[in-house]
Amino acid sequence: MFSTVLVANRGEIAVRVIRTLRELGVRSVAVFSDADADARHVREADTAVRIGPAPAAESYLSVDRLLDAARRTGAEAVHPGYGFLAENAVFAQACADAGLVFIGPPASAISLMGDKIRAKETVAAAGVPVVPGSLGSGLTDGQLEAAAREIGMPVLLKPSAGGGGKGMRLVREETLLADEIAAARREARASFGDDTLLVERWIDRPRHIEIQVLADGHGGVVHLGERECSLQRRHQKIIEEAPSVLLDEETRASMGEAAVQAARSCGYVGAGTVEFIVPGNDPSSYYFMEMNTRLQVEHPVTELVTGLDLVEWQLRVASGDRLPCAQAGIALTGHAVEARVCAEDPARGFLPSGGTVLALHEPQGGGVRTDSGLSEGVPVGSTYDPMLSKVIAYGPDRATALRRLRAALADTVVLGVPTNAGFLRRLLAHPAVAAGELDTGLVEREADGLVPDGVPEEVYAAAALLRQPPPRPSAAGWVDPFSVPSGWRLGGTPAETFHHFRVPGRDPVRVGLRTAVDGTAALTFGHAGDREEPADACGPLPSLPGAERARLVEVSGPRVVVELDGVTHTFSRALSPDGIWLGRDGDTWHVQDHDPVQASLSGASRSGADTLAAPMPGTVTVVKVAVGDEVVAGQSLLVVEAMKMEHVISAPHAGTVTELDVTAGATVAMDQILAVVAPREEA
Repeated sequence: MFSTVLVANRGEIAVRVIRTLRELGVRSVAVFSDADADARHVREADTAVRIGPAPAAESYLSVDRLLDAARRTGAEAVHPGYGFLAENAVFAQACADAGLVFIGPPASAISLMGDKIRAKETVAAAGVPVVPGSLGSGLTDGQLEAAAREIGMPVLLKPSAGGGGKGMRLVREETLLADEIAAARREARASFGDDTLLVERWIDRPRHIEIQVLADGHGGVVHLGERECSLQRRHQKIIEEAPSVLLDEETRASMGEAAVQAARSCGYVGAGTVEFIVPGNDPSSYYFMEMNTRLQVEHPVTELVTGLDLVEWQLRVASGDRLPCAQAGIALTGHAVEARVCAEDPARGFLPSGGTVLALHEPQGGGVRTDSGLSEGVPVGSTYDPMLSKVIAYGPDRATALRRLRAALADTVVLGVPTNAGFLRRLLAHPAVAAGELDTGLVEREADGLVPDGVPEEVYAAAALLRQPPPRPSAAGWVDPFSVPSGWRLGGTPAETFHHFRVPGRDPVRVGLRTAVDGTAALTFGHAGDREEPADACGPLPSLPGAERARLVEVSGPRVVVELDGVTHTFSRALSPDGIWLGRDGDTWHVQDHDPVQASLSGASRSGADTLAAPMPGTVTVVKVAVGDEVVAGQSLLVVEAMKMEHVISAPHAGTVTELDVTAGATVAMDQILAVVAPREEA
């Protein structure tokens, strides 16, 4: 076994690899960019080396800087994690040339399987069924369009290099092919440095099932069963489980053998995954999609049902050991489900989010495991991938695993950074998911119904109660009512205090609060009226049904428990200069406390339907117009990229571009003004 291993990655996977290195008594070396100087993986490693500024191209993607870090720290091997350079044949070969062991397959296998076109040809020759699609590499836009028409719509455009759903485009209309090919090339070039595309037949309502394989350097290859990865958004997995409820033992064995043959066909060594697309109505008709020549994000579910530590066996195989057992010795026991917690805001169309982690609670134990790179006080920016952590639950059966995962997500708190945890919890409770009736389009079809419509009244109630802390008794247990700023007065009704809360895109809400000495609080809700009205001139407030009274049960550290109409709600809180974050059941709301007059004046001179603002913090990658240009409604004007996701900024109406405040390459903040389009009649 190695004595020192450099982990060429960041975030939760770096923390995960470091954990196994520590258990094996191997010294770990972390690397970090300026953006990650205080990151968790840096603190948990035995030593850490700065490798450059925040942009990945100048740090985590710099082969020279990573090799220099390995040389300076005496590392004997490099673990690439996943993402960044994990499937980069040039990096794997550079490690070998520098006398370092690359903990993964040989560069030749990475190169072969990293080219989806060559990979399909290779595994097909080995007898593995493949998806019908275009033939040959380096196809022009015209050749791709012709192949798509020959295959028949709908089709799927895929980058030949890379993976993770980046650059993949489902095209249902022939008229959209040219635009979608251009967009897919642009995203593939930005993500992988290679814009080569292929086109495949789209299988309607497919299931995405992958097989974990493990190969040693002595000719041994086994599979560790399958993972169901059909719950996806934008072709990226969000929920994974093992085993799949779709497969029977015969199909499982057949797919496993096909995966083993795919691994043998490229001379594979280490942990890898062979991905298949499977028609939901005919599981026996499966097709090879691609092979991921690295550890997968979802590897924990396989670990839990097999009892094997895949990182440990990556290390052992790389150091020359044989596999721990033959195929007959591998058994799947119980069920495991994983959810990917990402920095994205479902209420804003799942746009990437960011912020500073103000309070953090990540469940562990009782059949629950959280793999995370988070820690309190650390900022989450838009430079890297949005995945923050993974919550994994295990049980003797699928129903138990799902129940434990829903509870764990409800108990997950990442205050200060909007996440998708609440959305994932609701998705797991969807009847189709509970029944195992999955396909890769299910999430997109049901997403709108899984996002809460507005902020629940009890969130405002808790926010108001936070502004009015309960009285503190003396050492003798008595509270002096005259010393409590609650509005209590002798011989009269307590005075009511008002709080005005506002969330982006919604009218202010006015919460009336009367707190008694015993801690009870009467609350009334209503809209704060027109934003131009003074706060004290809003008039009587109508009570909202079901939210007229609440009792503050407990305030303890970051936790607030509020009973509202017989229902107890547990919140986690963290105060910030500009508002309050409240988390409940995996959801996080950022409620800003504003006087409605001041809120209406902020940025009023440049607001309205003509103004185009950045929907997320990120980088402007494309600017297609200039000041003075005439545009039509829906015309693409700019492209903003964040966390490897593109967002097109389109003209809200026909008119003239009168302001353009950014250039390509500019970094922008959320809601920053990008351009103004004056309507044609006003231009």
